Amino acid sequence: MILSSSIGRILALSSSLVALSSADTLVERTSFGNGNRISADMSSLPGWQLSGDGFIPEIMSDRIIMTPPYPGRKRGAMWTLDPVSQSEWTVDFEFRVNGEDGPGGNIQLWYVKNGQVDVGSQDIYSVSRFDGLAITIDSSQGRGMVRGFLNDGTTDYRTHRNVDSLAFGHCEYFYRNLGRPSQITIKQTMFSFEVLIDKRSCFHTKKVFLPVGNTFGITASSTDYPDSFEVFKFALSVPRPGSDSGASQNQRSHQAQQPPVQRSNTNQQASPDGLSGVQTQIKNIQDRLHTLSTSTERLLNDLALLSKKFDERNQELARNSANRDQVSSVDQRVMRLERMIERVQKDLAGKDYQRHFTKLEEALRHSHSGLLENLHDSSHRKFLKPDPQRKPKTRKKERKEQKETNAKNKQVLTKND
Repeated sequence: MILSSSIGRILALSSSLVALSSADTLVERTSFGNGNRISADMSSLPGWQLSGDGFIPEIMSDRIIMTPPYPGRKRGAMWTLDPVSQSEWTVDFEFRVNGEDGPGGNIQLWYVKNGQVDVGSQDIYSVSRFDGLAITIDSSQGRGMVRGFLNDGTTDYRTHRNVDSLAFGHCEYFYRNLGRPSQITIKQTMFSFEVLIDKRSCFHTKKVFLPVGNTFGITASSTDYPDSFEVFKFALSVPRPGSDSGASQNQRSHQAQQPPVQRSNTNQQASPDGLSGVQTQIKNIQDRLHTLSTSTERLLNDLALLSKKFDERNQELARNSANRDQVSSVDQRVMRLERMIERVQKDLAGKDYQRHFTKLEEALRHSHSGLLENLHDSSHRKFLKPDPQRKPKTRKKERKEQKETNAKNKQVLTKND
């Protein structure tokens, strides 16, 4: 069942691609990034001229680096060599922007006359006069923006006081560090002009119709804190000429009116132009299927990387679960201590303890005085305490001793005289 559903989806996709290829033709000389290597030798890009100011865009196997991640203040540019000969066209443009700090530069997609000379490697703020269209991807007022600008060669953007006010259409779009390419689609028909970002409408108008003969270009510039701008794809498609479809209808009508034998002869004598058209359609289908396969593989790789990061994150969270429990316990204890301190502070702030301190001071003073008196009495009694071995004297005996003492004193005085 899985195989059957997969085959069904592939057949449905093939049918859609066949219908699409019958409506649009890929301009191969101007297009790149459709599944194959961008450049065979990785030194030049067929149908494009690369230039820059301080940095020449670097061609990789699957992308072109317009500005390096370091150093800053670099400009890269690339312009198609062939002008567009159809008035109706569709451009699929894929880019990616990476950077560490805030937004550090911008990238432009141009459709202008004489772009290599009038624009070169300038951005929308440094270009002087140009004749055509500029789609700018940068940050305005701290927000990622996709904006469209027009000029007929009369307005000098470099000296204009407010270039942002010249935009005829815009939408917000966060484009930095997405980890995947962003896709911008520009469609011009006889009835409308529309810009889509990641297959969602950004802005459209019926008042813009750009002439034939212009060339497409891509420029990118970085600041002191640079972003790295990378281009993955530029695909230009134009409607199939009406004469081919008309000839096919006439051929099918003519074959339907012929007898079976003659129809067989007609098929055997089919013109080489018809076979060439069929081969071109088959090649377009193959290219689109290859592009779809490459995009799917890239998406699967991104999903695998994201799954790996999720697993690592879950393991890290599991290892840190014990630490989180300990931290939670400590936090609870700290919260309890804080509540206790708050209650003590409120209690101290709401009561007057001066009266209690005064009573305590008086009690200490009385205790101190009583202690000193007790110590003094105890010491005095200790020194004046009578000898228990000694018998007390009687009054008579004391008078007798006093008389004897006085007599002795008189004798001494007489001798001295």
